This record gives sequence, structure tokens and C-alpha cells, in this order.
Amino acid sequence: MTLAPIRIGDVVIDTPVILAPMTGVTDLPFRKMVRRHGSGLNVTEMIASQAAIRETRQSIQKAMWDPAEEPVSMQLVGCTPVEMGEAAKLAEDKGAAIIDINMGCPVRKVTNGDAGSALMRDLPLAADLIAAVVKAVKVPVTVKMRMGWDHSSLNAPELAHIAEDLGAQMVTVHGRTRNQMYRDHADWAFVRRVKDAVKVPVIVNGDICSVDDARTALDQSGADGVMIGRGAYGRPWLLAQVMAALLGGHGPADPSVEEQYRLIVEHYHMMLDHYGEETGVNMMRKHIGWYTKGLHGSAEFRNKVNQQPDSRTVLGMLADFYAPWCTRAAA
Repeated sequence: MTLAPIRIGDVVIDTPVILAPMTGVTDLPFRKMVRRHGSGLNVTEMIASQAAIRETRQSIQKAMWDPAEEPVSMQLVGCTPVEMGEAAKLAEDKGAAIIDINMGCPVRKVTNGDAGSALMRDLPLAADLIAAVVKAVKVPVTVKMRMGWDHSSLNAPELAHIAEDLGAQMVTVHGRTRNQMYRDHADWAFVRRVKDAVKVPVIVNGDICSVDDARTALDQSGADGVMIGRGAYGRPWLLAQVMAALLGGHGPADPSVEEQYRLIVEHYHMMLDHYGEETGVNMMRKHIGWYTKGLHGSAEFRNKVNQQPDSRTVLGMLADFYAPWCTRAAA
């Protein structure tokens, strides 16, 4: 299956292979790494509507993007229509090209506040939120959801239809229920029921970790594009590989280990610039774990490097760890 461009309001996505919003992962440095290799659309980390209105330091950081990423979709989460509308307007004023409404986050601290996937248990409130955001902005609005709260209430087709009627321009469906969290395997075939319920573009999400996964997810769902999240952990080049393959070409090979080392070092410096020393070091630890996973001695290396609070020490340890591969490449 090859991908065709999709239109989200006035925004055209030539190749709809989309980077998923992931809290604590898809910050500006990571999105820049992904975009450099290639992505059809980047979505920011989930931003709480109240925090966006108060313009907290964290919400401002999450809302940052690089001009090379444009157009960027900014994702908001909340449970109060007035606040969601106000936050959406602020995001539009700052230059967001798309506003995405989170109705899929399964974590308890979000759902306990009647936000995220909890909205799939309250479709009237979900409708009010969508209506408020659509009314507040001129840019297109999209909605990300799960199949439903649990398997006794698989209401994503109904919610998608409501969203379309209220003016949403695209729907993304993660092929799990809220109660599944990230257990079991995403049900890509279920997404076809959503695709059949609406005329706007539908994006399939969940467990897309390879080119073959993307092809199978599209075949089973009939979706118009794919959204890749955890599959990109430690592999910011994955979306570019999927894009190339789905356009009928041969996706680029994984970077050599030597090239990956250079990417990690660059990513590390970007994180330090974005967050500062202490937070940058802490936030980069998980990325080092993902980048080095599968390499000889990586488990022992991660245990040691995660105890280091100093970035210069960590960069030295990275140089030592990758030295054997870099030496062989130079030879």
C-alpha cells in the first residue's frame, strides 16, 4: 500500500507518517532529530490546558518548536470546554498550524481529572470540548482517541463521527482501550470501523515499530496514514524509513553505529541547551538507554552512566563505549 497526501483543513501532509505526542519524549530536541531524517507531521507533547493558560515554564518548553518542523500540531488535554478553547486560541496565536485534542491518554493522573481517555466515558462532555476548540480557532482541529474505555464500550466510531460533525478535520485512533494501557497488541483492524464511520482522514496508531508493521496496520485498518510513537524510541530515523517505503521506494538503512554515536552526542547537547545541565542529564538517560539497547555491554553501561550527574562525564563515557565501533569504522 502506498500513501497519498492528506488534507487537514488548509494543511496538506504530503506523506502522512506522523510522530506521536509522547510526554517526556517528543520534546523539541527529539522532534528536531526526527524531522531532520524525515516525518510528515510532528505533534508536540501533551500540554495541559490550564498550564497553557497560566504559561507555566513547562508548558512553554513543551510548546516550543523549530521552524524546520512546520507545520506543527500542538496537542492539548483538558476537561473544561472554556479552558480548552482559551488554550487553543493561545496556541494558535503562537503559530500552531493544527490543534490536536487528546482523548486517548490512559494514565491515571489524567483520567482521574476526567481528561484524556476518560472523555470516552462522557461523550457529551467530549463533544462540548471539541465544539469549544473548533469555535475558538481558525486553524484545523484534530482528535486523538483510543478504541474506547474498555471492550464493553468500543465507541471510537461514535466519537469520531461526533468529532467530524463538530468540525474536526482528522481523527487518530490508538488500537487499544484505555484499560489495556499498553498491554497486548494494538488492534489495527478495529480502526477500519472508525474509517468507515467518517469521511475525514483517519490515522492508525499503536505498535508500529517497523516498515512491515506500517504496511500491515494500513492494510488492516484502511487508514489514510500512520502515527509512530514508541517505535521511534532510540530510532529517530524510523519515520523516514517508513515514509520512503510507503512511497514505493527503498527506505534508508539504519545509520551505522558510528553515525548513531554522533547523533547521540548531538542529541545530548541539544537536551542540555533546552533544559539546562541537571534536567538535561536526567532527561537524556532514557534516550541513551534506547539508543544503546542491543549493543554489546549496553546493560552494564546504562547502569553506570545513569548514576552520573555530570554531562561531561557522561559524554566521556559515551565516547569510551562507542570507541571500538568508531575505531573499526575509521580502519
